[in-house]
Amino acid sequence: MFKHVWKIVAALALVVGLVGVAHASAAPGLRLQYKNSSTGATTPQAEPWFKLFNDGSSAVQLSQVKIRYYLTGTETYRFACSWAVVSCSTITGSFTGLPGGKQYLEVGFTSGTLAPGANTSDMQLRFYRADWQNFTQSDDYSYGAVTSYADWNKVAVYVGGQLVWGTPPGGSDPSPSPTPTVTPTGQPGGKLFDDFSYTGSGDARLAQRGWTVRSSSGGPGVPGATWSPSAVTFPSGLLTLESSTNGTASGTVQTELSTSNRKFFEGTYAARVNFSDAPISGGPDGEHIVQTFFTITPLNSNLDPNYGELDFEYLPNGGWGEPSNIMYATSWETYQADPWQAVNTHTAERVSFAGWHDLVIQVSGGTIRYYIDGRLFAEHGGIYYPETPMWIMFNQWFIDLQGSTTPRTYRQQVDWVYHAQNEVVSPAEVLTRVAGYRAANTSFVDTVPGSAS
Repeated sequence: MFKHVWKIVAALALVVGLVGVAHASAAPGLRLQYKNSSTGATTPQAEPWFKLFNDGSSAVQLSQVKIRYYLTGTETYRFACSWAVVSCSTITGSFTGLPGGKQYLEVGFTSGTLAPGANTSDMQLRFYRADWQNFTQSDDYSYGAVTSYADWNKVAVYVGGQLVWGTPPGGSDPSPSPTPTVTPTGQPGGKLFDDFSYTGSGDARLAQRGWTVRSSSGGPGVPGATWSPSAVTFPSGLLTLESSTNGTASGTVQTELSTSNRKFFEGTYAARVNFSDAPISGGPDGEHIVQTFFTITPLNSNLDPNYGELDFEYLPNGGWGEPSNIMYATSWETYQADPWQAVNTHTAERVSFAGWHDLVIQVSGGTIRYYIDGRLFAEHGGIYYPETPMWIMFNQWFIDLQGSTTPRTYRQQVDWVYHAQNEVVSPAEVLTRVAGYRAANTSFVDTVPGSAS
């Protein structure tokens, strides 16, 4: 649930046409050019720059396009977009492991259409190790000491899951599925639903129904900050987390609600969450705050192989090297705190997510899928798939302090939470089931059996 990387501008050569989505027959018209802005054999940061050309006769919807840059090694990397004509806010990046100690960076798009004869112009991308150590890039399959844009077939381009440009190492690799499907690991089991109809953090029903309002000290967040139950309220049936600071650790309040039992594993997790970009009171704005919905297990030792964590984390003012709004979906294998070493993979979008959003995480068959408002946001798997039961949590905390002494308060709200054990439930079906509970005036259900220590 921790760490993570910019700039944006828009204009020019991307033509958002009135033409329809490209069919497979037009896909081979795509061509990629590559330029390296950091050519050293060893570097603190790799900087592959891309231009994508449409030499075909039909428009291509960029949301169907994936670009894969192949790496050697299993280090944990962070992706960032420094500048792009198509706007960094439309570009995503995530890392996926491959057999034999290799991995690839997959670059995607959230929107845009590339018309025939058009190109994306510059996409100035970069990635670096999570621990900011130098690394060798000259042994990466896709690397080239190329200082001017040139056609580059060591970077692969997929459209709708089909390879249309470049040659992956060995000639092929597992291609993405154009229509994601997963199957449950076990038989559908219990359900959890709560619409948070409580009188306050002291309501006895919270503990009776398996919730804990945090008061204990410790991370994440600002050392010395207080985790305050009194800042967790339920006005109008909304879980409301109000975290505040006056620029000092002793004057910083963070908030968290979690399930008491660690009994949630495979299946579907969902919540309707209201993120905010600015403080509801006080100022100035700009605090590096994290607003979350996630699942997690305890870390019993450094690099505990049984650790697991699946995060939605929204940073309205940036942080971790990011200058402004960014949403992360992060899947964790494990970590150690000191010295910091993270084993995770993430997908990010640099755009405001202020307002209400339906968040869904599907965990089944070795694949984790994250959805926002019904849209597939991220897909992770491999070593990042959880191994043991987890807690469900919401919290709001500060990465660091910006120094102003004027008190300011940030608010995150949650309308409801839902879990279906051992069942893959589509985002649309989740909303149907929640509506069914509310039509029946059912405010709480928990038939998920068992617990873990």
